[in-house]
Amino acid sequence: MNCIVNVDNNWGIGLKNKLLVSIPADLRFFQSMTKGKVVIFGRSTLETFPGGKPLKNRVNVIITRNKSYSVPDAIVAHSIEEALAACTDYPSEDVFIIGGASIYRQFLPYCDVAYVTKTDYSFDADTYFPNLDEDSEWECVEEGEEQTCHDIIFRFTKYVKKPES
Repeated sequence: MNCIVNVDNNWGIGLKNKLLVSIPADLRFFQSMTKGKVVIFGRSTLETFPGGKPLKNRVNVIITRNKSYSVPDAIVAHSIEEALAACTDYPSEDVFIIGGASIYRQFLPYCDVAYVTKTDYSFDADTYFPNLDEDSEWECVEEGEEQTCHDIIFRFTKYVKKPES
């Protein structure tokens, strides 16, 4: 299982239920990685999408505690176990955790790969992704070239969970 996220220098990912930054190259990367795949995310994250609608050309699994919540063209799960069960027909490498913060934290133990776009800036943030650089279970195995978008420097990185010894 994978997770995909954009973080700032402090591993911040959001402020007041909004992304910290919108970088067209990062959005294209996200689309290329998740199109035709399974995406798992929370109800609050869904509400940030255009029109509050699920992402097109993907299997959307939305997690909420609200038992009466339903979303057309999406699978609604009420627990980690239900979300994982909804993905059993798909290869693990085709499943992506896409947020928000509590969903990332809960699913990180199930992930083997983390695609992290690192934005070289410290934004005001109230939501954070776990700092994989400080987590001994993870190692950065790829670090892309530095890129710039409207004076914002960023790079694509890939982390993998270290094999258990």
